[in-house]
Amino acid sequence: MDRAIPSPLPRARSGWLLLSGCLLAVALSLPMAVLLGVADIPLSDSLAALTGGGSAMARSILLDFRLPRVATGVLAGINFAVAGLLLQRITRNPLADPSILGISQGATLAVAVFLLFSVYCHAPGGNTLPELPVAWLPTVGTLGGLGAAGLVHLLALRHDLGPLRVTLCGVAIGALLHALAMGVIAGWGSTRIEILLEWLAGSLYARSWEHAAFLAPFTLAGLAALPLIRRPLDLLSLEASVARSFGLSYQRHFTLVLCLASGLAASAVGAVGPIAFVGLLTPHLARFVVGRRRRLLLPVTITLGAVVVTAGDLAGRLLGGAEEIPIGVVTALFGVPVLIVLLRKTP
Repeated sequence: MDRAIPSPLPRARSGWLLLSGCLLAVALSLPMAVLLGVADIPLSDSLAALTGGGSAMARSILLDFRLPRVATGVLAGINFAVAGLLLQRITRNPLADPSILGISQGATLAVAVFLLFSVYCHAPGGNTLPELPVAWLPTVGTLGGLGAAGLVHLLALRHDLGPLRVTLCGVAIGALLHALAMGVIAGWGSTRIEILLEWLAGSLYARSWEHAAFLAPFTLAGLAALPLIRRPLDLLSLEASVARSFGLSYQRHFTLVLCLASGLAASAVGAVGPIAFVGLLTPHLARFVVGRRRRLLLPVTITLGAVVVTAGDLAGRLLGGAEEIPIGVVTALFGVPVLIVLLRKTP
């Protein structure tokens, strides 16, 4: 007797259930990040504040501090996760993340030099956070990250742009920029690096609506561009000769995807600092979740990026109390064992 052809309905249903589960995780993590924190606000007062009522303290904490912090975290998480996925695809390197192109290191050096010159040239006595030009840090960090990625691209382009060349150039440039940044920090003076150390750890502390507004154009532009590069991205994950045999302009599309990933990663690093493991871990976690349903990889990566950053920041706030633990520390502590488990389970 002939075997019955399996219906595609169960797979379709499982795909929708998977995506629904990820959206449910977002729907649960975001309200928890807004409603929970060091300041103990009754649930009724919190809900009233979100609808325009409640006490003045509840409205201030929720609307001026927690909501912009969560919004910034969601946007940064999406940018980190999508950038990591794109870089892993085009470099064919499962360990690729924003640091592989020197983006994190370039942003670090730019921020360190900017604060150094700000303190010594414009505010010689400025040792505290309010006296430093912190409003410029997202822009400066983004420009530094983009500059580093551009330098890596130019070096790799001179020697036949390709995954291996890009990776090696990125590692070399990243190491150089990191050494320069550490030299600046070491020679700065221990009494004037509080804000820089906080930024280096990766943190959502004191993030405002201005940070969310800064990230939003990068996130929206990146997400809008993803459907346009779907086919080229699939071909770029193949060998260059194979991709060219399908009619792909390999160098042009490689550069396009590289610029897109660099913009997403650099903006996220500039806004919240170099949060460890989000760009590396989230795509692997999404692959583990979707299994063979590859068409769901991108939306699951996007939703998990938002969840990982939001949940990590909430954990740092609850575990650290008044002296909160930076999210970069939380993602590093939990990211290493999770990544090891995922790699052991992946064939």
